[in-house]
Amino acid sequence: MNWYLAKMVYRIHCGNYNNNSQFEEQLRLISSDSAAEAFSKAQEMGRSESTADGLMSSVVQWKFINVSEIYQINQFIDGAEIFSSLKAEENGTLYELMTNKRAELLRQNIEQHILDIY
Repeated sequence: MNWYLAKMVYRIHCGNYNNNSQFEEQLRLISSDSAAEAFSKAQEMGRSESTADGLMSSVVQWKFINVSEIYQINQFIDGAEIFSSLKAEENGTLYELMTNKRAELLRQNIEQHILDIY
C-alpha cells in the first residue's frame, strides 16, 4: 500500500450571488496500491462529497470538478514541503500581523491542551 497526495478541486456556487468564480482546492492523503487507483478513489470521494446546503434563503453548493494532481509520497520526512500557495495582498503589514496572531493563538491552544491533559 502506498500514500498519495491528491489535489481535489470544487466550485462554490451561492444561490443568490453571482460568484461563480470561487473554487476550493483541497489536498487529501489517499492510501492505495497505485496512482491510478488513488486517482479513482479521490474522484469517488469528491463526487460523494458534492453538497447543497440551505443557508439563509440561498443555497450554497460545492460541486466537485475533478482531481487535478496526484503525487506519490515515498516517505514521510520531517519538514518536507507538501503544499505551497502564493498570495497577493494589498496590505502586507496587516497580513504579517494576522499571520503572527494566528500563530500565537495556535501556540496558546496547544499549551492549553497540554495543561488540560495534566
